[in-house]
Amino acid sequence: MKARTLRSIDEIDAATWDALVAGGCPFFDHAFLRSMERAGAVGPGTGWAPRPLLLCEGESPVAACAAWEKRNSNAEFVFDWAWADAAARAGIPYYPKLVVAAPFSPVGGARMHLGAEGDPSRRAALRAGLATAAVELASKAGMSGVHWLFVSPDEAETLADAGYALRHTVQFHWTRRPGETTFADFLGRFDAKKRHQIRRERRLVAEAGVTTRVLTGDALTPALAPLLWRLYTATVDKFVWGQRYLNAAVFEGLLDTWRENLVVVLAERGGEVVGGTVNAARGGVMYGRYWGALADVDCLHFEVCSYAGVEYCLQAGIDRFEAGAGGGGHKYGRGFDPAVTVSAHRIFHPGLHRAVAAFVEEEKRALAAELATLSRAVSPR
Repeated sequence: MKARTLRSIDEIDAATWDALVAGGCPFFDHAFLRSMERAGAVGPGTGWAPRPLLLCEGESPVAACAAWEKRNSNAEFVFDWAWADAAARAGIPYYPKLVVAAPFSPVGGARMHLGAEGDPSRRAALRAGLATAAVELASKAGMSGVHWLFVSPDEAETLADAGYALRHTVQFHWTRRPGETTFADFLGRFDAKKRHQIRRERRLVAEAGVTTRVLTGDALTPALAPLLWRLYTATVDKFVWGQRYLNAAVFEGLLDTWRENLVVVLAERGGEVVGGTVNAARGGVMYGRYWGALADVDCLHFEVCSYAGVEYCLQAGIDRFEAGAGGGGHKYGRGFDPAVTVSAHRIFHPGLHRAVAAFVEEEKRALAAELATLSRAVSPR
């Protein structure tokens, strides 16, 4: 097998790439990555330079990963700014680095795309080949190391064997429990006090005259792009640290070529949209990505980001709802439980790699203690 590095997702045809993704995480679809490139959200001046990596037998790609030459740590959601700062103070170059991830999307699942090949030993060999190829690519290009974000358990094992340090972080996911098919079933997992709180929060939204509806498929027309852009900017512009990593053209492109994966929840009052979320769904998983409020409505965030999403999952046969990074304080206790995520890091400077490896081990122990404390707290039964 030979490794091949591309400079754009357009250098490989969509059918070949998507056959390797094989229905996995939708944020690695050719159409998604192409929309990001076409809109200029990745590429020159963004800090995200596309470096799609292929393993080929002859001229035929047999494995791939979406790799990026990164010149900053923005929008990765596995935060390594402290490592970069320590490297700078020690006079060690940290950028550029090679990152394998879905751009702007802290979602779990396979980063190594191996097609539908089912033989376990063959798949293990392909994973090992990609791990080696990424190191070779980064080393030859003068990068500081390789970072795989939000990897699968199999990938974590492969990368650990290849000398990567594993970092453990936490998100909060809703997972369907046996017998849950309606929102009333979902409420049954809580005690009486928590059920009352959730009903009250939903009632406050309804009493404000707000109703919600879910748009999928043909209901998602390109005409919705300005609205989705408004929802996105309503949130990122609200906070001093917010940054517009995406632009309006991203939403236009996704509605044009990727709409079959989108699930949009809109909150409306008097015929006007007052808030909503942009999500994606595939393979029994829904991913919450962007939300925005266009009016001040008590508990609107809980309704459109949590309850309406859970209700849709229950109706649509979706078993897991990954509501995005952060926000554990309001997700936990509303049906979203801690889920440990793993990333893998290999830094070529030996001293810095040892320091990072020691840090992530200590961080892992601290996270385990935190989760143990959380499990003993008052929580859904």
